[in-house]
Amino acid sequence: MSVLYAIGGATLLIFAGDALVRGAIALSLRLSLSIALISSTVVAFGTSAPELVISVQAALEGSPDIALGNVVGSNVANVLLVLGVPAMIVPIAMGGSQDLRNYVFMVGASILLLALAWTGMIGRGAALIMLGLLVGFLFDAWRRSQGSDLEDGEIDTASGAMPSLKIAALLAFGLIGLPIGAHFLIEGAREIALSIGISEAAIGLTLVALGTSLPELAASVAAAWRGRSEVALGNIIGSNLLNILAILSVTSLVSPIPVSRGFAVLDIPIMVGVTLLLLPFLLMNKPLGRAAGSLLVVLYGIFVVLVVMGN
Repeated sequence: MSVLYAIGGATLLIFAGDALVRGAIALSLRLSLSIALISSTVVAFGTSAPELVISVQAALEGSPDIALGNVVGSNVANVLLVLGVPAMIVPIAMGGSQDLRNYVFMVGASILLLALAWTGMIGRGAALIMLGLLVGFLFDAWRRSQGSDLEDGEIDTASGAMPSLKIAALLAFGLIGLPIGAHFLIEGAREIALSIGISEAAIGLTLVALGTSLPELAASVAAAWRGRSEVALGNIIGSNLLNILAILSVTSLVSPIPVSRGFAVLDIPIMVGVTLLLLPFLLMNKPLGRAAGSLLVVLYGIFVVLVVMGN
């Protein structure tokens, strides 16, 4: 039953997250926002919604390792798996000035999380600082979106293809389905951890993180398949940034998160290192091709094995 709970919860999260993303994108396109702003904010917010629900609920239920492991594991999965798989389908363009700017924000947020981890606690004071940085990022993204790169015809097509009632229905299904799916996934994951002797930290870093990263994977694969690789990259950068600045800050405002030594000395440093893997591609303006994508996927497999063995 625990396995069925986990699978059922993850499945519901996938469909609810996808519905939320589709509805949010359609709504945002009607407001004539740029595709770059949509991918790094609206799409990222939508695909990060499962992480938010999971982390808050885990913290409230006394499982801080799942709350933190979910965010750290999701960020690792986003770079190695969610970006690697689409790159195996079609090369992903890297190196645009906007991508590089957002990437710098993401690296800064990752280093901030590492510094907070060494204090042993992510408290409400740190949460307010992270929320302030999030507001700064969103304002910067909005300011740079002026002079939209989204053509009027694309706006009309996207908005006209989806009636207002359908947009509302998708948003409602996403918002209702996410907490329900999160509950079942957490309960199933905790029972699995107890029954086979794997720590909650390992479950959070792998099973829960992968489950909540599936919306990002679906969105990125679809974007790459349609030749919109900039959406795939923007989604990953924005999602990782929001996982730290939005999800952990909101979670720690609800309930301060104690950080175990394993996260401070191993898991979060790995996350920072994985994040830095993208730097050469961005600096050299070099596409992330199939060979690099395959390597990223292999590295994710190695990461999962090391986490399970080490926890």
